[in-house]
Amino acid sequence: MSAAPHTGAGAVPFELDGELLQALPGETLWQAARRYGVQIPHLCHTDGLRPDGNCRACVVEIEGERTLAPSCCRAPKPGMRVRAQSPRALKSQQMVLELLLSDMPETGYKWNDATKTIAGSACQESAGAQFDQVPTPPGQHGELSAWADALGVAVRPALAALRRAQPAPDLSHPAMAVHLDACIQCNRCVRACREEQVNDVIGYALRGADSKIVFDLDDPMGASTCVACGECVQACPTGALSPKTHIGPQKVDRTVDSVCPFCGVGCLVTYHVKDEKIVRVDGRDGPANRGRLCVKGRFGFDYAHHPQRLTVPLVRKPGVPKDWQGAVRPEDWREVFREATWDEALQRAAGGLRALRDAHGPKALAGFGSAKGSNEEAYLFQKLVRTGFGSNNVDHCTRLCHASSVAALLEGVGSGAVSNPVSDVAHAEVILVIGSNPTSNHPVAATWMKNAARRGAKIVLADPRVTDIGRHAWRVLQFRPDTDVAVLNALIHTVIEEGLADEAFIRDRALNYEALRENVRAYSPEAMAPLCGIPADTLREVARAFATAKASMVLWGMGVSQHVHGTDNVRCLIALATVTGQIGRPGTGLHPLRGQNNVQGASDAGLIPMMFPNYQRVDNAEARAWFEQFWGLPLDDAPGYTVVEIMHKALADEADPHKVRGMYIMGENPAMSDPDLNHARQALASLAHLVVQDIFLTETAWLADVVLPASAWPEKTGSVSNTDRMVQLGRRALTPPGDARPDLWIVQQMAKGMGLAWDYEGAEAGVAAVYEEMRQAMAGAIAGISWDRLERESSVTYPCLSVEDPGQPIVFTERFPTPTGRVTLVPADIIPADERPDADYPLVLITGRQLEHWHTGSMTRRSAVLDAIEPHATASLHGDELARLGLAPGDWAAIRSRRGAVQVRVRRDDGTPRGAVFMPFAYVEAAANLLTNAALDPFGKIPEFKYCAVAVRGIAPPQGQGG
Repeated sequence: MSAAPHTGAGAVPFELDGELLQALPGETLWQAARRYGVQIPHLCHTDGLRPDGNCRACVVEIEGERTLAPSCCRAPKPGMRVRAQSPRALKSQQMVLELLLSDMPETGYKWNDATKTIAGSACQESAGAQFDQVPTPPGQHGELSAWADALGVAVRPALAALRRAQPAPDLSHPAMAVHLDACIQCNRCVRACREEQVNDVIGYALRGADSKIVFDLDDPMGASTCVACGECVQACPTGALSPKTHIGPQKVDRTVDSVCPFCGVGCLVTYHVKDEKIVRVDGRDGPANRGRLCVKGRFGFDYAHHPQRLTVPLVRKPGVPKDWQGAVRPEDWREVFREATWDEALQRAAGGLRALRDAHGPKALAGFGSAKGSNEEAYLFQKLVRTGFGSNNVDHCTRLCHASSVAALLEGVGSGAVSNPVSDVAHAEVILVIGSNPTSNHPVAATWMKNAARRGAKIVLADPRVTDIGRHAWRVLQFRPDTDVAVLNALIHTVIEEGLADEAFIRDRALNYEALRENVRAYSPEAMAPLCGIPADTLREVARAFATAKASMVLWGMGVSQHVHGTDNVRCLIALATVTGQIGRPGTGLHPLRGQNNVQGASDAGLIPMMFPNYQRVDNAEARAWFEQFWGLPLDDAPGYTVVEIMHKALADEADPHKVRGMYIMGENPAMSDPDLNHARQALASLAHLVVQDIFLTETAWLADVVLPASAWPEKTGSVSNTDRMVQLGRRALTPPGDARPDLWIVQQMAKGMGLAWDYEGAEAGVAAVYEEMRQAMAGAIAGISWDRLERESSVTYPCLSVEDPGQPIVFTERFPTPTGRVTLVPADIIPADERPDADYPLVLITGRQLEHWHTGSMTRRSAVLDAIEPHATASLHGDELARLGLAPGDWAAIRSRRGAVQVRVRRDDGTPRGAVFMPFAYVEAAANLLTNAALDPFGKIPEFKYCAVAVRGIAPPQGQGG
């Protein structure tokens, strides 16, 4: 027994196999035994799931009790004497394993001790991460065989006449294989699906010998409502459920711990690498996910192995025009580009930018960094632009997602980051989810919300679309698009006028309350109901619940931020949380759910045009002087241009002294992500010199003069910061293909080409050295998170100001990081959308993401599993709207706005309001951003992606598209 005794408060002394142990508060016998190194067989139990006690493999003998007890369900009591290895307990454990094995199919799986491999190819171990607990290698039936080997159980198959009829394999799902002949009905998959992920797909049907696991109403898995999170695969102990990418021998070459690259939740993962490919991904017990994953994190990594990966530098052929209106054809790249050596490509890339800077001045250049890369890459990229290009013309996709949120938060509370982690919903009584579709955009975060609802928390969904989280909501406020301020001001009005405001909190910790109170007098629920479409009584009911709850929390997404009044929307959310005192405690606070995996970290690192690292304004003389001394070069004192402004400047008149003529784009795809794509693509094509660094020949790279082949996320080591302010370490699992290089190396070579004397030595192209430099620039946030600590702990929450600081998940507990220590309340009035529906364009277009695809689709649409589940672009409309247009689900339609048109299949979604259309923007063949409006929020400079006027009409299927 190896663990040190626990003698703290609440420790429970008990005896196990003659040894005196101390159980931790809340531990079961099984957990305590494992902590001390005592292995007790278990099949129906695993970490993260509720103990069920149905397999009886973990039974132990307790002195004074007549029957054996399942150790996974029993808690130690003071003085309890337990025997896990008594003859009686061992005999029972062996009998359970023998009976289960006797009913297993003969798959041909045999463990070869000499080669340490499994021969055969049917049911297999798929629980992966659990096998550090199993004392022997997995046998032909996974954990079951392993425990049988450990306890010396001989496999004696039952007589043929007594064997159960074995069901046929179900291979209908693109991601997972079902072999229920190996199912022992332990119910792990049921608990994983229904209780952890709360997807309610897997059930247990029939009784007795006929009982079985089913999907929905006994449908094939591929035809069920399964969202492919793979939680069941990770839970299954026998391989009855397994990933299709890893059917057969389970030996892998290595496992590598990292972090998921797809959304802002920041799930920790373990890659299983075989033959230099990721064949399986398991969730790790990270603070953001606790072992959970979604379909992208589980099955979306094969994009790294796609045949369209860039493997050599490319240079545009002389005389080949930049056809911004034509189709991108990655397979025909030789018609546009030629291969080049790295020396030539770097000389052309940096040399072209340097020549433009020297001829036209520093404002002639701009850079787009990436929220898909690491903190170190973001830091180094913005440093290159500021010190090498000579201006602050640097931005990234935060401008397109939460710029207005950051503007309002910096103005009001002095910090652009979240106040509480998503998982803090576990402590909330009321959870307001507004302008967000978490089950699609942040699926693992959504599981914490669904878990909270099962425990009795009241979810309020406020959104023009009723999304899946609405099934778990206490109240749904389906307000009319563009009426966010009306709804929120009505809630604030109710709180104040009904005497529900937290007067003490307001007095001690807020400024400008009188102006807010005066402003919302005109926004009574009765006055706002006709405008927003929510009954006044419902608005009052929600306001009362939010204000009177012991803890209320607000989470929002881009449905709040992507408007010309996005900053005002967030000002209202800050005001609602402040006047109710719902901030600074567990289960309260403000949480803008970050979209991309490192949009928080990239912003923290200074990849924005008006801020140095750690949100220090470039026009602040003191901050600028510090960075000039730190970096050893003079810096521009004026904020740079934002994403959309840079596009305008690229198309500016030649006489404009600030015309943008050259750009360096790392890992961004503005030719798909920017609004009014015809304008954006024309702007990119008009540049005198465009350098693109990416892993695929994206729509943006197609317009480049030089293309530099970079590294995918599993091919690099670096830190990222998730939506919860957790700085987390991703580790390299693969080598970049061909002559592709790490992004950090490429940025350094570009800097040298611009005349900067950079030399970051060390492993992984100096990533640790870059991080430690960044840590000095961000001492007010991450001073206590050294690279060594990050390697050791994998995840540390900031602010973390010393090596002893564990990190601060909840902030604003006593004061706000403003000059006065108080929150500044900013009143907001109704500002209409820039463009309204009319007779020619009668519908409202809402854009967003979907579960299977992410951002512009450059990665996820190159994942075989993800693209198989969602292969086609669609537009979703209410059933009544489809009927009015004479359309049926699956029909083709043309959707046009004042800026462009697309052709797309239609889908029925009664959660989409009448008079509106929803489109994901990941499909180049039907790019939603051809339609969207580039009008900007005046504060956050974010485009109005969530509202523009469109017209829809049915059309015949395009040629080659069938019916």
